[in-house]
Parts: sequence; C-alpha cells; structure tokens
Amino acid sequence: MRRLPHVTWLRSFEAAARHSSFSAAADELNLTPAAVSQQIRLLEQHLDMQLFKRLAKGVELTDMGQAYALPIRKSFLTMQTATDGLFGKKRKSIIRVRASISFAALLLAPRLNAFRQQHPDIEIELSTTVWADRMSDASIDLDIRYGDGDWPEHNIHRLRVAAATIICHPDYAATLGDMPSAAILTAADIVQVVGSETDWDRLFEHCGFDQPRPDHWMKADSSLIALQILRAGHGCSIISRSFARQELQSGTLVAPYPVEIPMGESFFLVERNDMGPRGDIDVFIEWLCGQHL
Repeated sequence: MRRLPHVTWLRSFEAAARHSSFSAAADELNLTPAAVSQQIRLLEQHLDMQLFKRLAKGVELTDMGQAYALPIRKSFLTMQTATDGLFGKKRKSIIRVRASISFAALLLAPRLNAFRQQHPDIEIELSTTVWADRMSDASIDLDIRYGDGDWPEHNIHRLRVAAATIICHPDYAATLGDMPSAAILTAADIVQVVGSETDWDRLFEHCGFDQPRPDHWMKADSSLIALQILRAGHGCSIISRSFARQELQSGTLVAPYPVEIPMGESFFLVERNDMGPRGDIDVFIEWLCGQHL
C-alpha cells in the first residue's frame, strides 16, 4: 500500500485549494507563504503529480488537483466531526445551505429566526448564488435549486412557492388599465428576470392573447434585483407572489391584475448524495418543506 502523504502537507494543500492562494492559506494556518509553498511542493513530489498551476498572480488547481481537493476536504471535515463528537464539548450542529440570492434573501432568511427558536441546537450557515445546477463542494449540505427536479442527486424535495403574477409600482399600475390586454402588455416596459423569459409566453397563452412575447425594457439576473427596479416606480415584471409578499402587503408594489401564472419550473431542496444519515438535516427538511412560502 502506498505510503500516505504527511498530514501537514495535506492540510496546506486543502487550505490553498479552498482559498486559491498560498498566502491566504498561510494566514489561516499561521505559517509563512514560503512554508506552505514548500509543503505543497513536497506533496507534489510525493505524488509525482502537479496539483497547482503557478500563475503570475496567485495559483490555480490543475484538473488532478481539483479532483484531489474534494476528497481531502471531506476527509478533514470527517476527522473534525469525529473529534468534536467524541472528545469535544457538546456543540451545535451546523447545516450548510446554499440558495439563489432571491430565495435566500426574500424567503429563507426572514424565517430562520423562527427555525432557531424551535431548534436552538441547530445552526444554519446560509450562502447564496445566482445560478447553480450541482453540488461539487463538500462544504454544502443542502442546495435550494430552481428547475425541473431532474438532477443526479438521490433525495430531492419540492418546496411550496406561490404562483407568479404581474408586479409593478402603484404609479405604474395606473397606466396599465383595469384588465390586461395584448396591446397594453406589448407596449409595457417589461423588467425581464433572466431565465424566466417563457413566463410571458405562458401569460399570453393563459389570457388568450395571440401575440409574440413582448420586448423587455430592462433585464435583471434575479427576482430580488427586479423588485428593486420596480420599487423605483417604473416597469412591470412577472414574479412569484412569494418573492413579492412583503412589498404587496405593505403596498410598496401591487399586482394590478387578478391573473396568476403557475411557475414553469419549481424550487427544490436537494441533499448532497454522500452526506449520510443526519437527524439535524431531517429536522430542517421537514421544517422547510412544511412552510407555505
């Protein structure tokens, strides 16, 4: 059996891979950048494989380095968990959740206090992204993802998010009329959420309008940004009532028409395949799936 590399080399490699920087890894490990560089060089010599590309500014993992980093990181996390569980003081369990910026800011973050009140022994680490279609990072336990649910992960849970409707500022609503028409919506200043272009096709089909999709006035990469644009007083967008609930309740924004468009796809809570059984994860999944978002 091949002799395993020294754990100090692996620790330097894992930190440098996570930070994409020898200097940042050195700061974390309380070493000098030269020491980190030397330990990684010894590791590369031991493995007879280059793990990092040395660039003019910083470093970048090679393909083999990328493949090696994930199991090494997972191994350190497993050792830390075992050590804390057997020898450390009782600590709160940590669930690492990733979500889109809109879902995290508008739906999940406002509810986390209620979850912690019910489960003070479980801590949620929330990170955000604009687009995500897979979990390649062992530091993510659960992923809240928008799509059709056809992903390689084994355990996927549909979340209950309200249907979408046309949202705009009250002043702009006054220019649209009481009932939607093809002429009004075709001439409207559309704030298009990237990735949801077909919402307008389905709206026109729902209303019986035989017209092509209206041109957009402005684009936003998330519902969160689209809502901020609308709050300034101009334009309209198709957004889930769940995302706009606070603005609709306060009257900052309005839904000018009694029209609802079922979302083309859905939000799902996705578990990482290699996570194994965890009671705290089960508790969070049951809680979130029970929320009327």
